[in-house]
Amino acid sequence: MKVCITSKGDSPESVPENRFGRTPFFVVYNDETGEVIEAINNASANDASGVGPKVVQMLVSKGVNVVVTGQVGGNANKGLEVAGIPTYAFGEATTVAEAYVAYKAGTLARIV
Repeated sequence: MKVCITSKGDSPESVPENRFGRTPFFVVYNDETGEVIEAINNASANDASGVGPKVVQMLVSKGVNVVVTGQVGGNANKGLEVAGIPTYAFGEATTVAEAYVAYKAGTLARIV
C-alpha cells in the first residue's frame, strides 16, 4: 500500500504542505516497509484551474492508496472519494515523517 503526504520538499524531513492540489511535492511511503519510495514533483501546482482533479488522476495512476494532507478543495475531495482514496489531515505534524508516524498510530482525523 502507498501512503502519500503533501509536502513543501522532497524528503521525510520536509514540512507538510497544507494545500492538497497546490503542494510542491508528494512524499510516498511504502506502508509495508515504512520506507519512502518516491517523491513526486507536482507538475500541476501552478496551473490556473482544474488542479485538484488533475492531481487526483496523477495519484491514482501512481497507485496511491491513502493521502495525508492539510486541506482538500471540493473538486479534489469528490475525486478522492470516487477513487476510493481515504484522506487524513496531518494535524500538528511539523515534518512529513511525523505525519506518517501519526497516520500509522491512527491519530489523524479523516477528511474524505
